[in-house]
Order: sequence, then C-alpha cells, then structure tokens
Amino acid sequence: MTRFIFITGGVVSSLGKGLSSAALGALLQARGFKVRLRKLDPYLNVDPGTMSPYQHGEVYVTDDGAETDLDLGHYERYVGVAARRSDSVTTGRIYSTVIGRERRGEYLGATVQVIPHVTDAIKEFIQADLADEDFVLCEIGGTVGDIESLPFLEAIRQLGNELGRERVLFVHLTLVPWIASAGELKTKPTQHSAKELLGLGIQPDILLCRCERPIPPSARKKIALFCNLRESRVIPALDVDTIYAVPGAYHAEGFDREVCTHFGIAAPEPDLERWNEIVSRISKPEGRVTIAIVGKYTHLPDSYKSLAEAMTHGGIANNVGVDVDWIDSEVFEAEAEVLRQLDGVHGIIVPGGFGERGSEGKIAAARFARERRLPYFGICFGMQMAVIEAARHLAGLRGAGSTEFGPCDHPVVGLMTEWVRGNTLERRESEGDLGGTMRLGAYEAVLAPDSRVGEIYATTRISERHRHRYEVNIGYKQTLEATGMRFSGMSPDGMLPEIVELPDHPWFIGVQFHPELKSKPFDPHPLFASFVRAAVDQSRLV
Repeated sequence: MTRFIFITGGVVSSLGKGLSSAALGALLQARGFKVRLRKLDPYLNVDPGTMSPYQHGEVYVTDDGAETDLDLGHYERYVGVAARRSDSVTTGRIYSTVIGRERRGEYLGATVQVIPHVTDAIKEFIQADLADEDFVLCEIGGTVGDIESLPFLEAIRQLGNELGRERVLFVHLTLVPWIASAGELKTKPTQHSAKELLGLGIQPDILLCRCERPIPPSARKKIALFCNLRESRVIPALDVDTIYAVPGAYHAEGFDREVCTHFGIAAPEPDLERWNEIVSRISKPEGRVTIAIVGKYTHLPDSYKSLAEAMTHGGIANNVGVDVDWIDSEVFEAEAEVLRQLDGVHGIIVPGGFGERGSEGKIAAARFARERRLPYFGICFGMQMAVIEAARHLAGLRGAGSTEFGPCDHPVVGLMTEWVRGNTLERRESEGDLGGTMRLGAYEAVLAPDSRVGEIYATTRISERHRHRYEVNIGYKQTLEATGMRFSGMSPDGMLPEIVELPDHPWFIGVQFHPELKSKPFDPHPLFASFVRAAVDQSRLV
C-alpha cells in the first residue's frame, strides 16, 4: 500500500521544501522503505526549459529527457532514485492536458472547470506511474496563500479524504523568525500560515519550523496549541553547516519517527552511517583546493546548483574541501583580468550556457588552462569553447566559432538538426519551438579504451544526460586531432563528438553532456572525483 506525504510551505519562499522533502525521503529509505519524490510547480510554464536561470535556477534534466525544477536534483542526490518525467508537473502542463482532453471531446460536453477537471488531472498525476513504492513524497511549489497554488492544495485536500488519513500525511514548512530588537523567536507567522492552510481544508499533521536558533519549549508548546497539534509534531529545523547534515538533524528531532507513528508503522531505526561519514568528510577535510567556475550566471549560484554539489562530492571522494571562486566570464575581455582572477586557482571549470554573451571570456579561460597546464573541465558549452580555442590558437583557424553566435568562417560548432537515439532518428527544426527541442536526456557514448576518460570511467561505454542544441562539427575532427586534441568519446554511430581531451596535459577534458546531474554525495561522479584529484596535485605544485 503506497502512502502519500504532501509537503507545503508558508510565510516566505525559499525555506527549503525541496531539501526537507529529500531529507525525509532519505530517512524513510534508511528505515528500509522504498520511496519516490515528486514536485508540483504552480507556474504556467509547461516546464522550466525556456526560463532564465535567474528566474528559477538551473534546469535539472532526467534520463528520459524531462526539463524539471532543480529540486529533483536534491531528490536524486539524497535517495539515489532516478527521477522521471512523471515526477515533475506544472500548472501549464496540467492545463495543457485538460484543454487537450476538452478539444478531443473527452468531457462529453461538460463545462470544464477547475473543480473537478483540473483537480482530477492533478490527482491523476500524483498517483500515476507508480509500482510498489511505500511512500510518495510530493512537494507543492510556492507558498500557501498564492493564488496559483490553490488548485494543487485543493487536489491534495481531496486526496486526503479519498484515500483516508491512514494513507495521507500533510507536512507544513514554516518560518519561526528571530526578532533581534525583541530578543526572541516569534511564532505568529507560523500560526497564521497554519491557519491559512486550515482555511483551505487542510490540517497539517506535522509542522517543520525553520529557525536560526533553538525553539524554547514554551514557544514549541504555544505553536502546538494554536496549530492543533501535539508538541512532538512541532519539529525544529535549525540551520546546519552543510545540507548533508539535514537528515541527521531531522532524525534527532524525531521527524521520521512522527511520520511512522502517524501511519502506525513499526520500522527499524534508520542507519545513518553513510550520512555521518559524508558530514565528517565535509567538516574535517585533510586539505583544500580552489576551483574557478567561469560562467555567465554566477550572480545566482542556484543556476549551477548541481555543479556546485558535484564539486562538493568530488571533495568528499578525495577528503578535501573545495572552495569555489565564481567568476563572471564577461569580465575576461582584457587579458590582464584573466591573469588577475585566475592566478592561484588549482583548476578551472567552464560550465554549460547559451548565447554569445560571455563566450569570449570562457574561451580565454580555456586558453589560460591549456597554456598554464591547469586542470580544465569543460561541460557542454565549456567543451565547445575549448574546441573553438584549440581551433583558433592550435589549428590556426582564424574566425573559428559557433553558428549559435552567427555566421563564421570556420563553424567548428554548429546546429545539429537530426541525431539517433537508440534505433530512432530524431529531428529538430531550426525555426521550431525552443521548449523541449534540444538533445535532452540520457544518450550513450563510446570511449576510446586507451584514453584518459576510458581510464576514469573504467569502461568503454557510458550513458550521460544532455541538454543542448549545438554540437561540435565532426567535419573538423581530423584538423583538430592533428593539433593534439583527441576526440576520446563519440556517439555510438560515430557522428557526434561527446568528449575531447588533451593527452599531453595534466588534466584537460571537455564533455558535451552534464555529468553533474548524476553525481551524489555517496557516489561521486568519476569525472568530478578525478578532476578534484588533479586539482589536489596542482595545489602541491604551487
């Protein structure tokens, strides 16, 4: 019997519903349960694929090619269960489904309304594509009180009645702020948020209270009294030094115990040894390295959330701390600025991105790493910029560039309009929709057995997740390889370059995919583990 846990948020946004959902999922998994996590977002976009990173952070991509909210990355990193397209839905996708059904006459002439048609579609999504999961945790995006969230809240209220409280639990995440001038924590925001939720017909079963200081027993008792809960159901969620300490902190406060009590489940205590080991390695590293990430969205670190976490995982694998120096690639117009900002770093990453803005700075960063023999990791766009740099300065191809930026003399990077996935030929129209039209999701690559990446992966065939429209032009492969750059990973049909490397460099690798999307704290991606190890070696040379 599958049980459903719905996580809502109140008072303010960005309290950490995604991390809370992931941490609870990890605790239930550690107790021996099979879990699945889902995200219901209230915005009207069909998915976040066309949204600016400054609007919504990074776009997380699943194996089956869905562009989703970054919280699905937290889910995968904490529970290790690969997310699917069916684990993410938005208001836009729900309404598209309902309107499509109306156009096909599936409602038999009925007046189509939010209740029951939209709420029914939401309930279908929540319960679809499940197997033998013990728990499904559904995070409701936005904040209670937002107009756009109302259909989702109504849908989960209905599910609570239809499935019964023995199969449904409501967790509400709120803020208990510290008011410095008064010298105390204030409970009123939490009380009002719980009241707002109750006015929509949902009585929260557990309150998860974000706070920066311990909640005194008197305040906890007051919250429980006014929110109609037992004190044990008011769970403090204090700030911690690393997000990977959250499962342990929640367990210490009895969060997972109260969940099991609600459902009447007798479960063994969770084994948190691996989480304790992760926290220990992060808090007590044996050394530190500094990595420069040269990107165009560096003013909002959530734009590279998975990348930042993958760097932490690479540090865990090598028992070192990783200090990230976020650098805006647009500042690299002058060579002196490149030297100033990159001097002293132990490795350089140029991550994914779109558009011409900042591209010359990324090319300059690749050149700096190549010439100074610094470890370089080019990811997606970062690989393309490394190839353009090699074409210009090693192969002597003046005017080498990408057709993404306009016409150029040597289009070493260009738009690929068709490719093979398995046994299927997929096509893209250059003037078609932007949303969902990239090479998305998991694709296989074949590695040269005697290459550096072959050694790192310890295999000759891999599967990695992609999100891009442009590809390195296979027509320039022979010219570039003559300069010493090796195309060490190719698509199975040999038409799409997936990995390039410089064999005579300490560590210089560019990949067309996004390895950060598959890295986990308890299973660091081999490329990040190897890259950080190279940075450690570099730090010993300085």
